[in-house]
Amino acid sequence: MIDIKFLRENPEIVKQNIKNKFQDQKLPLVDEVIALDEERRENQRKADELRANRNKVSKSIGALMGQKKFEEAEAAKKLVAEEAEELAVCEAKEAELSEKVTKIMMTIPNIIDPSVPIGKDDSENVEVERFGEPVVPDFEIPYHTDIMERFSGIDLDSARRVAGNGFYYLMGDIARLHSAVISYARDFMIGRGFTYCVPPFMIRSSVVTGVMSFAEMDAMMYKIEGEDLYLIGTSEHSMIGKFIDQIVPEEELPYTLTSYSPCFRKEKGAHGIEERGVYRIHQFEKQEMIVVCKPEESPFWFDKLWQNTVDLFRSMDIPVRTLECCSGDLADLKVKSLDVEAWSPRQKKYFEVGSCSNLGDAQARRLKIRVKGKDGKTYLAHTLNNTVVAPPRMLIAFLENHLQADGSVTIPEVLRPYMGGTEVLVPKK
Repeated sequence: MIDIKFLRENPEIVKQNIKNKFQDQKLPLVDEVIALDEERRENQRKADELRANRNKVSKSIGALMGQKKFEEAEAAKKLVAEEAEELAVCEAKEAELSEKVTKIMMTIPNIIDPSVPIGKDDSENVEVERFGEPVVPDFEIPYHTDIMERFSGIDLDSARRVAGNGFYYLMGDIARLHSAVISYARDFMIGRGFTYCVPPFMIRSSVVTGVMSFAEMDAMMYKIEGEDLYLIGTSEHSMIGKFIDQIVPEEELPYTLTSYSPCFRKEKGAHGIEERGVYRIHQFEKQEMIVVCKPEESPFWFDKLWQNTVDLFRSMDIPVRTLECCSGDLADLKVKSLDVEAWSPRQKKYFEVGSCSNLGDAQARRLKIRVKGKDGKTYLAHTLNNTVVAPPRMLIAFLENHLQADGSVTIPEVLRPYMGGTEVLVPKK
């Protein structure tokens, strides 16, 4: 959410930003919110005048009574009562207008970084750099669930009977590999100086609306019936929510946290052959990283965050590339975003395994995350997040890139301590 003062003073910049994000249907909202904001501020001025006059007249009543000017005192009391009624109307109007302004402001997209390429959707994202040499072996690589089934490592049929489509049972070596990747990612990030955290897996609506757009909320979040709680779609939500309504000392920044959590997503609209198996699912586990920092430091941390994911995947011998998200592919709160994609030898292309985002002060503005500077003044923090690793999707890249011609799967050296020293997984079928 952008600053209403910035919008008021720079309406054309806000409108151009909306055009750059190909959301022209939102253009009328700029003029609408400016008009509502002016009406709100005028109403606020009137309410302030009424309050000031009420206080002044109220103080005079005692003096008039002391001077035995009873008629004048009664007239003053009547005036106070009348203005109290008028003030109540103003305050109700103020609350109504504030709600309308806030609702519109939460749908107007954040100002994107000047470096973001302009494009309509993810088909116009721009490749930045490749890391590692993508290889296509001279033997056929099966679909990832077929590889897992050779190890008796997945049971989708039972999961459908228990929970429906979009769920899974991981078994045996594959389940152990899943946990090993999560544990390795945790220690990898701790080694990079991040503080490990296990957050709440449910959050209140005030946090949900603070960390994401309404469109994302509708497409992703599961609501707990009868309670003001939602299952998290990523631990970024509860990790950023940790700082809601807080004023943090500037000298404590940056906060660099890495968190483990299960994640739950509706995945509305998921379809197609690559949606089968464990690529797009309703439940998964994830290691995340978030940063809360000073505004001038957020570009530095953005580069650090995506590099962490690249380094993690390369340490497991998985080729990856980075992809700059274009304007039309950015969620409304994001200033800049970069996807990390892993190489799929079976598909002979890259696919997304992580997303790094700089949200500027948008989340901080909604959640009131403020920093107290050395001069005693407060300002809004910047927030960033990035996926460290999200198995079981990541297992697709792992199994395809480490599959051997005889059906076995090699375990890279960094993962062996988490796999009891195992160097090779041997299929059971």
